Amino acid sequence: MTTQMQFARQGIVTEAMKLVAAQENVSEEFIRQGVAQGTIAICCNRNHKNLKPCGVGQGLRVKVNANIGTSSSFPCIEPELVKLQAAIDAGADAVMDLSTGDNITASRRAIINASTVMVGTVPIYQATVETIKKRGAVVEMTKDDLFDVIRMQAQDGADFMTIHCGINRNVIKALTDEGRIMDVVSRGGSFITGWMLHNDAENPLYEYYDEILDICEEYDVTISLGDGLRPGCLADATDRAQIQELLNLGELTQRAWERGVQVMVEGPGHVPYNQISANMQLQKRICHGAPFYVLGPLVTDVAPGYDHITSAIGGTLAAVSGADFLCYVTPAEHLGLPDLEDVREGVIAARIAAHAADLAKGNAEAWAWDNAMAQARKDLDWEAQLRLAIDPVKAREYRHKKNQEGDEACSMCGDYCAVKIVGKYLAEHKRK
Repeated sequence: MTTQMQFARQGIVTEAMKLVAAQENVSEEFIRQGVAQGTIAICCNRNHKNLKPCGVGQGLRVKVNANIGTSSSFPCIEPELVKLQAAIDAGADAVMDLSTGDNITASRRAIINASTVMVGTVPIYQATVETIKKRGAVVEMTKDDLFDVIRMQAQDGADFMTIHCGINRNVIKALTDEGRIMDVVSRGGSFITGWMLHNDAENPLYEYYDEILDICEEYDVTISLGDGLRPGCLADATDRAQIQELLNLGELTQRAWERGVQVMVEGPGHVPYNQISANMQLQKRICHGAPFYVLGPLVTDVAPGYDHITSAIGGTLAAVSGADFLCYVTPAEHLGLPDLEDVREGVIAARIAAHAADLAKGNAEAWAWDNAMAQARKDLDWEAQLRLAIDPVKAREYRHKKNQEGDEACSMCGDYCAVKIVGKYLAEHKRK
């Protein structure tokens, strides 16, 4: 079977490439060249049947991902399917199934079957849960436990998979030599790090990377190279462990491209604002322009309950500086499993960050949207303003709650609406 990257290198424009070009209002050749070079990824597993393909990467609109999935505390799949639809309705371009509850396989299959947007997974979660059930501890996991899950998730239609291939002995040495406040906060990273330290062995995901590429090539899965040593607090950002792993990810990116396997590279979570731009530029240089997928970044550690805001602040600068794909952070981050409203809030916050970056980068469609809103406000055309809002539901609720029916202005200014006053006198001036 041929991957999107392999088709692109043969000069073939696939149906997925045509759809992405139409969505982005760019030429099909622009998309084909980006996919061939690796600067654009179209995450579309051949077994995900109801997917509407989407492009991530250079020259495209910044995309947004929403994390959903069961946990050991909340193992029921039905609420996650409701969250899936809420995320799609709020404008998410992708979802990741991070399920760790009972019957992970059934959860994943249900989410993929129901999703029209690309779906990502983290195979080591399922491998860990099943290993603990069978043998009592994650450190008893075998290479086959891991790779069997990777193959199964690829067969089920996962469009991209986060795989923590970049952690090796050199990374662990950098971590232990330098030290951190938060050590390892990535769940996948912690499983691999614990396994390596206990077994005094190399990471099988790094050691047998070519076998992962075999699977990804077969199903056209985009490999999302996980940042297992991402900083979990500002004090740990941009340290040797993070950068050593990034160097490994640059090497692994090239090896995947040599096989015609599409790649995204995942980036840091907690980064001081003044370090964000440098982090993005460093990743783009080391990983040769591969699409960059970041969690946040969160710009402060002290805002639990508001981390959708701290991540949106960082996400805008990250995307302006080169990030292509923002993973949402919800108000429940660091506190608990997000509920339905948390999912909506997280998606909208990330979309605002992405749209602000699109404007800064001169995206014509982003500017057309903002200009249409400006004209609607000048015209006091409330129906158009509500329709153009990034969250029409919330905008409509506020308009209804804060104003009397039929009010031309809003209750903030009332009779002293600046737009109305100046509009009146400008009209009179023009008639003279």
